[in-house]
Amino acid sequence: MGGTGNTAAAWAALRGKPHATLAELFAADPARHEALTRRIAWPVEPGSSVEAGMRIDFSKTHLSDEALTAFEALAEVAGFAAAREKLFGGGIVNPTEGRAATHGALRGSGTPAAVEEAEALLARMGMLVEAIHEGALGEVRHCIAIGIGGSALGPALAIDALTRDLALVDVHVVSNIDGLALEQAFRACDPETTLIAVASKTFTTIETMTNAASALKWLADNGVEDPGGRVVALTAAPDKAVEWGVDETRILPFPESVGGRYSLFSSIGFPIALAIGMDEFRQMLAGAKAVDDHFRATEGRANAPLLAAFADQYYTRLRGCQTRAVFAYDERLALLPDYLQQLEMESNGKSVTAEGKPVDGPTAPITWGGVGTDAQHAVFQLLHQGTHLIPVDFIASIAPGDDLDPAHHRILLMNCLAQGAALMAGKTSDDPARAYVGDRPSTTFLLDDCDAAALGALIAFHEQRTFANAVLMGINPFDQFGVELGKAIAKQIESGEGDFDPSTKALMAAAGLG
Repeated sequence: MGGTGNTAAAWAALRGKPHATLAELFAADPARHEALTRRIAWPVEPGSSVEAGMRIDFSKTHLSDEALTAFEALAEVAGFAAAREKLFGGGIVNPTEGRAATHGALRGSGTPAAVEEAEALLARMGMLVEAIHEGALGEVRHCIAIGIGGSALGPALAIDALTRDLALVDVHVVSNIDGLALEQAFRACDPETTLIAVASKTFTTIETMTNAASALKWLADNGVEDPGGRVVALTAAPDKAVEWGVDETRILPFPESVGGRYSLFSSIGFPIALAIGMDEFRQMLAGAKAVDDHFRATEGRANAPLLAAFADQYYTRLRGCQTRAVFAYDERLALLPDYLQQLEMESNGKSVTAEGKPVDGPTAPITWGGVGTDAQHAVFQLLHQGTHLIPVDFIASIAPGDDLDPAHHRILLMNCLAQGAALMAGKTSDDPARAYVGDRPSTTFLLDDCDAAALGALIAFHEQRTFANAVLMGINPFDQFGVELGKAIAKQIESGEGDFDPSTKALMAAAGLG
């Protein structure tokens, strides 16, 4: 996917660089925070000259000017510019499956043909959303959105983040095949006013289709005369949806070249639009496009997602860090760490290059995290005084999401900024148990507000960060064969045809599956 240059030599040059402490880096350059802060902005409304945006401060990472120069050289040798052009130009960036990756076109960043197709599909979705809001399918007060993986994590994140004040339709996202998850949604919904949205790229995913069948049965068992008429299908395989029984007028397709974990801005986002309205959904697209535009037009260390990838590679490959923590100091972003886990670990959790050769170092770190300030009283002990070096991302919004005493938000922001400062500075003490080693890295994302555009920008930022990391490592971020083996073995257990190890046989017998 990337270049054919000698990345081994570029990595060798990076490994030869000394590691200055954060204190030393700031002492050498008191204006370091200015040099390593990026801002990406977008209009607050379409056509408005007033902008909102997000500020990203990388200065508390260990990236020195010398290291950044070496990383820029690595990006050049790895063919970053060409790979980026191929991504947005509709080239094959998923070589194992022979596909382009056109998720950027969903928000207007791609070839004219791909953008035109995406806009047509978006308009089709918008007409259905508007028709539902106007009562074309009868009264719709609830929606059970059924999917798994990217078909569920993205909608769940966006709906949780953007409907704290008001939802036009009450949406419940169900992904787990455990019947308890579906039953919980049933209890919250009135079957007479509930729509079922089934999201599956292939429309064959066993967990999704099993849950969908149970949802239709629930409607029928509760007196709904035409359960099938309450189903909307979100899929890249519309023929399969028709075979399953969904009317063509309620099928919202998306391109085969859009991967599941990159599909939030496609028709997979239908439950989001249903909950927040198409105007707000388009604001998500606008925020994402602002990041795409920055990513496409900006070179080297000035490019914020690429700079984030430089930091990621520094810690995984040069400092041996196995994890990266993400803490959202905003309740609206409570599900962001879960979303990023799939985006980053499924994309870059690989052991071979795009050419099928073994990688020459670690790939994706383990992404984990939580919500501040809750996490401070749970896991920050290890971050401050544990033996692991863990780079941390802090994410916060300047504008509050509540109408309570401003003290709430002030305390929240103070804690967020204090944690980054404390991780860097540390504290000496004559009592070893009360000593903090410091020199621990963090990056801070400061949003003007946590609205639809900002959420779209955050998601697109991490998509492009993930892609940039993949190019630097020479791997393919768009396949995910690692999830298939367990599914295949589950089918063998169901059929009873597998040849299993003694432990699995005993567990099958104990669980009543033998």
